[in-house]
Amino acid sequence: MEELVGSINGIIWSPALIALCLGVGLYFSIRSRFLQVRHLREMLRLMMEGKSSEQGVSSFQALAMTLAGRVGTGNIAGVATAITFGGPGSVFWMWAVAFLGASSAFVESTLGQVYKEQIGKEYRGGPAFYIEKGLGMKWYAWTFAIATILATGVLLPGVQANSIAESLKTATGIDPAVTGAVLAIALGVIIFGGVKRIAQFAEIVVPFMALAYILVACVIVCLNIGQLPGVLKLIFTSAFGMDAAFGAIVGMAVQWGVKRGVYSNEAGQGTGPHASSAAEVSHPAKQGLVQGFSVYIDTLFVCSATAFMLLITGQYNVERADGSAIYTGVHGVAAGPGYVQTALENVMPGFGSLFVALALLFFAFTTIVAYYYIAETNIAYINRAAHRPWMSVVLKLCMMAATVYGCVKTADVAWALGDIGVGLMAWLNIVAIVLLRNVAFTCLRDYEAQQKAGKEPEFDPARLGIANAAYWEGRAKARAGAETAVHEH
Repeated sequence: MEELVGSINGIIWSPALIALCLGVGLYFSIRSRFLQVRHLREMLRLMMEGKSSEQGVSSFQALAMTLAGRVGTGNIAGVATAITFGGPGSVFWMWAVAFLGASSAFVESTLGQVYKEQIGKEYRGGPAFYIEKGLGMKWYAWTFAIATILATGVLLPGVQANSIAESLKTATGIDPAVTGAVLAIALGVIIFGGVKRIAQFAEIVVPFMALAYILVACVIVCLNIGQLPGVLKLIFTSAFGMDAAFGAIVGMAVQWGVKRGVYSNEAGQGTGPHASSAAEVSHPAKQGLVQGFSVYIDTLFVCSATAFMLLITGQYNVERADGSAIYTGVHGVAAGPGYVQTALENVMPGFGSLFVALALLFFAFTTIVAYYYIAETNIAYINRAAHRPWMSVVLKLCMMAATVYGCVKTADVAWALGDIGVGLMAWLNIVAIVLLRNVAFTCLRDYEAQQKAGKEPEFDPARLGIANAAYWEGRAKARAGAETAVHEH
C-alpha cells in the first residue's frame, strides 16, 4: 500500500508540477505588474469591507473560511517535514511560492467570483464552475469536481486529524482513537449546520489562534534574537546550495519547499475560490485581492513562525534521500508536530508542547471544516441539474469516518495520500487558470480604472465582453433599472 501510494505521489509531484507552480506564479506576477506589492494597502482595506447577506458572507468571513483551509497542519507539521527532507533552504522556497502564489490566488479567486451562481439561498463557485462557463469544457469541470470531492472529502482530512491526534498524544497522552471519536462528533455538529455556521465558526477561531501562535513565535525569536542573523543566513545559503552541510540537497530544498508551500498556502490549487465565491462584493477583483493577501498570512506569517522556532532553537533534523542524517537536533521524534512541540517545550517547559497541541487542534480542525465546504460546493455543482440530497449526507459521513481513520493510521501514509489529493487539484486547476487568465486581468484593469476615476467599482461583464457570468449580468441589469427609475422621478 505504502509503495503504491509513494509511486503515485512521485508521478503527480514530478519536477513538472514544481516548475508549473513557480512558473505560473511568476508569469501572473509579471502580467499583473506585481499586484501583490502594488495593491498591498488595498488588500488590507478590502478585508474589512462589505457585509454578509442572506445569500453571501462578508469579505472577512470569506477570508476566514479560506484561511481555515490554508492555516492547518501544513503550517506546523508541514514546515517540519520540509526542513527534514529539504533542509533550512526549503523555507526560502516556501516564501518564494507564497510571494508568487499571491498572484495565482488573485486570478483563481477573481474567476470564482466572475462565474459564481446562486444555488438555493447561497452563492456557490469554484474551479468546476469557471471551467464549465469560461472554457465550455463540462467534462473537464466534472473531472475537477470529482477529484476535489475525493481529495477534500476523503484524502486530505486524514492528514489534519493525524497531526491533531499525534500532538495531543505527545502533550497529554490521550489515545488517538478517543481523539478521533471526539473530532468526528464536533465535526458533525458544525457541518450539519451549513455554510453560515461554518463561516461564523471560522471567523472567530482562525484569527484568534493564528495571532496567538505568531505571538508565541515572536517571544521565542526575541529570547534568542542573537541567533536570528545566523538563521536567516542559513536559510538563504541553503536555498542556493552555498552551505557546506546542506549544499548537496539544494534540489530537495526546492522540491520540498514548493510542495509544502503549495500544500500550506494552496495558491493555485483551487481550494481558495470556493470560499471566495461566497463573498458578497460589488466587483470580483475585490475578493481576488483579499485572497491574494491570505497567502501572505498563511506562509509569510504562520509558516515563518514555525520555521524560526525550529531553526533558532536547533530543534530539527535534516536527512538525505536515503534516510541518513545530515543534521540531528531532535532524537527519537518523527518529522512532524513533535519537532515544534519539542522546540517550544525546551524554551517554555510545561507549556510549549500543550500549546502546540492546542494550536494544531484549532488550525487542523478548522481546515477539516473548510474541506467539507469545498467538497460540498462541488457536490452542489454536480447536483445543479438533479436533486440528490443523499450525496451530501454520504459526504458528511465519509468525512467523519476519514477523520477517525486519520487519527489512528501512520503519519507517512496520511501525508502521502494528502499530497496526492493536493497534486491532482493543482494540476487540473493551474491549467484552467492559465487558459482563463485574460478574464481575471480584464477584471483587474477594470477595477483599477474605476478606482482611478473616483468611482466605487461595480462589475458589468457585458461591458467588458465577458460571457456566461449570469449572476453579474442580472445584477448589472437590476442596477441599471434602478438608476433609470431614479432619473425618471
